[in-house]
Amino acid sequence: MNKYHRLAFEEREEISRLLSQKCSFQEIARHLKRNVSTISNEVNGGGCNKYTYRAGKAYRRSFRNAAKRKKGKRKISLNRQLCDYIHEKLRLKWSPEQIAETLKREYANSKSMQTSPETIYSYLFALPKGQLKKELLKCLRQGHKRRRKRRTSENKEEKRKIEGMISIEERPVEVAERIVPGHWEGDLIVGKNRQSYLGTLVERTTRFTLLIQLQNKQASHVRESFAGAVKNIPDYLLLSLTYDQGREMAEHKLFTKETQIIVYFAHPSSPWERGTNENTNMLIRQFFPKGTDFNKVPSKEILEAQELLNGRPRKTLSWHTPCEKFNELLR
Repeated sequence: MNKYHRLAFEEREEISRLLSQKCSFQEIARHLKRNVSTISNEVNGGGCNKYTYRAGKAYRRSFRNAAKRKKGKRKISLNRQLCDYIHEKLRLKWSPEQIAETLKREYANSKSMQTSPETIYSYLFALPKGQLKKELLKCLRQGHKRRRKRRTSENKEEKRKIEGMISIEERPVEVAERIVPGHWEGDLIVGKNRQSYLGTLVERTTRFTLLIQLQNKQASHVRESFAGAVKNIPDYLLLSLTYDQGREMAEHKLFTKETQIIVYFAHPSSPWERGTNENTNMLIRQFFPKGTDFNKVPSKEILEAQELLNGRPRKTLSWHTPCEKFNELLR
């Protein structure tokens, strides 16, 4: 049996040329004297397809993947005990971080049995295609097939800075305890290819929700749209808004001047500080699943979703609807 050799750059260029001529995988395989599966895996690898495949990009990807496989073998693949331990805990639905921290405690005196969460991720995603890789990746909570790029916390912090923010720590206690109605939480739901957006505002006491169709997420447009959405609500039910540190709320001072609603900003990467809104966004996804292009959704359909959402009984409201509870406040 002939030993497999990695595709050369010239072969990848030939694949790209033949694809542009609309040749099939079988024709390309015969031309290069390669297996059809080799051509198929090459073209479809790295999220590409026969329309987007490029020889140079694929060639560089092959070297990155080879480096990952080599890196993975350096620690985990060469230590059978460590490898078995990681496999066992993954099958118990442990996260790589939980595994790494437990290894530090159980094998405090053995460096060979300690590793980092990132090393475990690298090992998993560098595994050759097969049943083992498929099984172990399914054990991860997110179930991603590829490792996603990580942004450093420094970059996140710098990107999120908004002038004149009022921290959630300064928010009155009555807001957290839901004693007084009129305090809201807000967010954006991102649509297909991050090119469309839906604004959401949720009143914390009644869970009454407003859905706001947006043309873009520019701060001025979001400010005007949010202000327009609450213009018919009495002032005593417009006391504060808790938002994340998204740049779309950069004009919060002008928003407060126009509506008298004080805007408080949650800490970075702390969705639990806006738990009502996060939970509501999950409910909204029942009407508009991930991948929805909000630019193509009629305003009437968004309004219908809002009415259905506010007309459903909620356990937290003793099985009353948000609409009923909000109307009580209006009366």
